[in-house]
Amino acid sequence: MSNIIQDMKAVEALVAQGLEHARKIGVSGAEMAISRQAGLSVSTRLGEVENIEFNKDGALGVTVYRGKAKGSASTSDLRVEAIREAVEAADRIAKLTSEDDANGMADADTLAFDYPDLDLYHPQDIDPEQAIALAQRCERAALDSDPRIVNSDGASFASHAGFKVYGNTHGMIGSYPSSRHSLSCVVIAKEGEQMERDYDYAIARRLGELDDAAQVGRNAAKNTLARLGAKKLGTMQVPVLFQADVATGLWGHLVSAISGGSLYRRSSFLLDSLGNQILPDFVEILEDPHVKGALASTPFDSEGVRTVKRNIIESGVLQTYLLTSYSGRRLGMQTTGHAGGIHNWYVKGNGDDFDAMVKRLGRGLIVTELMGQGINMVTGDYSRGAGGFWVENGEIQYPVSEITIAGNLKDMFMGMQAIGSDTERRGGIYTGSVLIDRMTVAGD
Repeated sequence: MSNIIQDMKAVEALVAQGLEHARKIGVSGAEMAISRQAGLSVSTRLGEVENIEFNKDGALGVTVYRGKAKGSASTSDLRVEAIREAVEAADRIAKLTSEDDANGMADADTLAFDYPDLDLYHPQDIDPEQAIALAQRCERAALDSDPRIVNSDGASFASHAGFKVYGNTHGMIGSYPSSRHSLSCVVIAKEGEQMERDYDYAIARRLGELDDAAQVGRNAAKNTLARLGAKKLGTMQVPVLFQADVATGLWGHLVSAISGGSLYRRSSFLLDSLGNQILPDFVEILEDPHVKGALASTPFDSEGVRTVKRNIIESGVLQTYLLTSYSGRRLGMQTTGHAGGIHNWYVKGNGDDFDAMVKRLGRGLIVTELMGQGINMVTGDYSRGAGGFWVENGEIQYPVSEITIAGNLKDMFMGMQAIGSDTERRGGIYTGSVLIDRMTVAGD
């Protein structure tokens, strides 16, 4: 991984040459991007090594414009000749493609010609023996934690480092390196004739900030044991508490609904909602792309547009859509720097820790697992398989499985009663558990 920075600088030079070739053949604009990573991943099962994989991948994507016509090509061959051939292939496609008024690179005044170092690169030279030892330690801790843990689906460890380079004929060439390390474990518990499976995982930019391997294993065992003795529920309408790691999915549906692609296609249940209240007035969501070392930090988006700190939700009111250059033009607006996704969402809580949220739930369902994709983004109708725990008098009574929860995302958003302080930190959305006033639960 020590060669990542050298590789990145070499690719910057190749991108500059490719863009110069594009200018020479007379295109009106061109852009190139590559995300490349190299690393190691291992997996073990019942203490035995199942897989060791070294990888190095990443193709260069080329897009050229002739007026408002666009052509794209890619190559994993980074020789100068191959990049020139990719430029020419993209140009041939552009010449055959009809024009679209929304096509084109991001406007020059939106680009990140200067950008901060966000401290995203912390590679670790780790050999397969060390990686295997971490995975084995994680799995062994899970298997040793309780005699009811009878089997394993394995533990995995991965360590990767890479870089992103973007350039265009407006004169921007930007790049940054990054790293990511992860550890996970899945085990199986048995009691009587019932068997259950669950997992835990950890992820960090720095290896030293990864949760202890044995603790990940013990957490996987604890999560699995908690599912034993699961029952079904009858059909009813009750409050539902989404555990923090599951609640990130609710905010993911908000991301989809306010993204430009859904909006200009008119396939979102939040059409024409800019400036409207879509959540209770206690809800605040801040996006901060420049948090040093965070998992979803980035100095510029996939089009080279500078990323900026912005309020997504203020007092429950939608402050912005999430737009690329193309979707912005389709909507008569400007890009918000969201080509490629969101960048560190911080959902402000108004509730307490998880135990206090359970007490506030009173009588209802805690959701710890969701299955299936029964979501209609046009209407907001929501129906998914679920598992979790039944709560009476603010205390967990027993696990539940093989149930369905249903509602409408508009109603679910406005029906949020509290957001906990038990923040999930293993991704790009930082949220606590979310309590919703009422959903339909169906089982037997």
